[in-house]
Amino acid sequence: MTAKLRALGAAMVMIMTVSGVQSAAPVSRLPKGLETGEWELRERGEDGPARRLCISSLNQLLQSRHAGHACKSFTVSDAARRMVVTYECGAAGNGRTDLRIETSRLVQIQSQGIADGAPFAFALEGRWLGACH
Repeated sequence: MTAKLRALGAAMVMIMTVSGVQSAAPVSRLPKGLETGEWELRERGEDGPARRLCISSLNQLLQSRHAGHACKSFTVSDAARRMVVTYECGAAGNGRTDLRIETSRLVQIQSQGIADGAPFAFALEGRWLGACH
């Protein structure tokens, strides 16, 4: 019985050690090296309010006006620091987004298209704020 208790104790120490290592792991990254987490998106040239999003997928930056829609996308250009994508979301509309990566925590986004029957065009600056809350 004592050997079983020692083995159980050793297993508990290993579990606690592993969970400590996981919490100290670096922030995960999106494709293109961007950080996952909370991002602040602000329209360029506008003094309007910033929008905060918990970003875990690159599509959240590329298809922000069609969030929640099942869209088909086509990559027009994919360079190390720039990506251009067009996408079609059926009756919800379509768009074209140009994503320029300045750092893993700073991006410039230009997008245009049709959403819910109306045209849209915007330029955003996205800044990584930290982990999602």
